[in-house]
Amino acid sequence: MPQLSIIIPLFNSCDFILRALQSCINQTLKDIEILIINDKSKDNSLNMVLEFAKKDPRIKIFQNEENLGTFASRNLGGFAF
Repeated sequence: MPQLSIIIPLFNSCDFILRALQSCINQTLKDIEILIINDKSKDNSLNMVLEFAKKDPRIKIFQNEENLGTFASRNLGGFAF
């Protein structure tokens, strides 16, 4: 189990998500997991994350069946173990 889990809700975040992921990857603590909770994005942000995840196995992607909002998505990320 990693020392730190980073939960990132994802909803139409093309403008921000790559910078957020790169920031997580660049941390000095390397024993991390990055949990992306896709909240039914309608833009290309999920595809961007999928491409990024191919390069780093610490990134795990989960998908909501419907748009639940940021709060619920973060809570679901806490149960993604």
